Amino acid sequence: MKKLLIIALAATATTIVACSDVKRTPGTIYMPDMAYSRAYESYADYSNLTEKGIHYTAMPVEGTLPRGAELPFHIAKDVPGDTTNYFASRAVPNPIDSMTEAETIEAERLYQINCGICHGTKLDGNGPLWKDGNGPYTAAPKNLIADPLVSVMPDGQMFYSLTYGKNLMGSYASQLNRKQRWMVIKYIKIKQKEAKATAATTTAAK
Repeated sequence: MKKLLIIALAATATTIVACSDVKRTPGTIYMPDMAYSRAYESYADYSNLTEKGIHYTAMPVEGTLPRGAELPFHIAKDVPGDTTNYFASRAVPNPIDSMTEAETIEAERLYQINCGICHGTKLDGNGPLWKDGNGPYTAAPKNLIADPLVSVMPDGQMFYSLTYGKNLMGSYASQLNRKQRWMVIKYIKIKQKEAKATAATTTAAK
């Protein structure tokens, strides 16, 4: 009977000690970062990290991009009076090879909202701000179809102009994200190609 009582008491004591929340001081830890992980845990409270000497800002690492974002434009804006980067941007290809019907419709919508007021709904430079010389602008915007320079301007150079602005046109980087700017440029190129094909057909018919 005594043995059973001793065994029962020992088992009870072991259970109590095992279930205790008393924090023991361990001996030497070989790899403390693995024993006590600093990994971010979802929904955990990190309001007291600074008190622990951990400086966590919850900000992404500098240079990271959100999923699905276009790569940054690697050519910087020229300093006033310099055009080196403007001309270097000619070599940058448009990452959009083709657009679906839905994407083309969206690109046209973006063009009409952001570009049509100056360059015209037909890309002829006759938007409401010019209006055949009767609008508030005193100088006609570029004709994106007929202007000999704009009609052959490379996509990258157009992107540079949309991103940083050029002459009287300001930057559209805050209105259009990178993908949208490339989409608008692709739309312009499609319209330029269509205009050239129409002109060639008309010339051949004469």
